[in-house]
Amino acid sequence: MPSWRKSSFSSGQPSSDCVEVAASSGDLILLRESDDPAAVITTVPARWAAFVRGVKRGDFDQLPQ
Repeated sequence: MPSWRKSSFSSGQPSSDCVEVAASSGDLILLRESDDPAAVITTVPARWAAFVRGVKRGDFDQLPQ
């Protein structure tokens, strides 16, 4: 069973809905929304790392909320 993690920014928020991430035993990264835990998206570590770099650079800051 995966060990799901969520951002520390999600703690203490009125809504606990957030994106969670886990590593699988098959060298995949698993992603899900906490409000729909049955829907899991998988990706490879290189793509996950590229996404995280983009987040840190602010590449997604202008997306509608």
